[in-house]
Amino acid sequence: MNAIKRTGVRGGSAAGVSHPCAKRGAKMGRGAFAVRSLPRRGTLKNPGLAVWMAVLPLVAAAPSFPQQVIYQGQGEAVVTVLPKHEGEVPPSVANQDLSIKVNGKSAKVTKWALFQSPGNSVELVLLIDGSARSSLGRQMEDMARFINGLPPNVKAAVGYMDHGRALFAAPLSADHAQVARQLHLPGGSAGSDSSPYFCLSDLAKNWPSKDADARREVVMVTDGVDNYQRGFDPSDPYVEAAITDSVRGRLVVYSIYWKSQGGFGQNENNIGQNFLSEVSQATGGKAFWQGMGNPVSFDPFFDELTRRLRNQYELRFELELVGWDLLLPSSGTPSILPAISSQPL
Repeated sequence: MNAIKRTGVRGGSAAGVSHPCAKRGAKMGRGAFAVRSLPRRGTLKNPGLAVWMAVLPLVAAAPSFPQQVIYQGQGEAVVTVLPKHEGEVPPSVANQDLSIKVNGKSAKVTKWALFQSPGNSVELVLLIDGSARSSLGRQMEDMARFINGLPPNVKAAVGYMDHGRALFAAPLSADHAQVARQLHLPGGSAGSDSSPYFCLSDLAKNWPSKDADARREVVMVTDGVDNYQRGFDPSDPYVEAAITDSVRGRLVVYSIYWKSQGGFGQNENNIGQNFLSEVSQATGGKAFWQGMGNPVSFDPFFDELTRRLRNQYELRFELELVGWDLLLPSSGTPSILPAISSQPL
């Protein structure tokens, strides 16, 4: 059956407070609905906190046709909580500090817990652009140091973007020294990454693990330029598809800007940075860069990323959904990408 046009979310703000909706739609594939950006990042009761939310699909059981019946929907999210000011200790956040809304409706928090036990497994993929400039070799020590410094509960892998695919040097492993040894210069020619967003979609659809409980984190090293659509399009279909696939694949996506071969102009590089920021904000991650050039070192980025991994919470929630609020594909199993925002109390 045809998809019902509903309002969802996959965007995020660049500030620590909520902002008005950005009006723009995006077709999300079969069984999809129109998307309008709402904030994923907001404030809690403590105004000194900033929040990033990686929202996963909301699911409810219902028949295969819309009707005015109330169903119980359930959803989950990975939430990163950090102090606004550098150097401050992240405070403890209690359940009562939260205010969750899904498509404007209040949701009940059923679980709110910091990921801190050794049993909270994490799977992290460092995804490197296949056409990255050879000067990336200067950052190999930084990348190896980051991998070797990961805690024991993190399995990691190094992947390379190659003609629309994410190719792995080795499987995910908790042997960080072995993973670090898989690092090498990509060696691809200009444009060999095809589109970094093709590669991200491929990774999301073919994640190298079946562990449904592990947090999935991605660090992309790329300039973010879409070789199939060089001009700026706020609804770039490949970027939109990568966001959709990442959300459905439960990925939190970070990126580090590094120029590719091919000599793109400043305008295209700026567009690439905008796209990377869009993907990271939509999935609860962050895009890192230093101006329009390559950064001197990755260490400051990896330091913040490590800090973020240590301050992530598991959020589960439920709410009542009326039949028309559900997206009902022909399979009879409805799913919806919830419009979640954290509001001041």
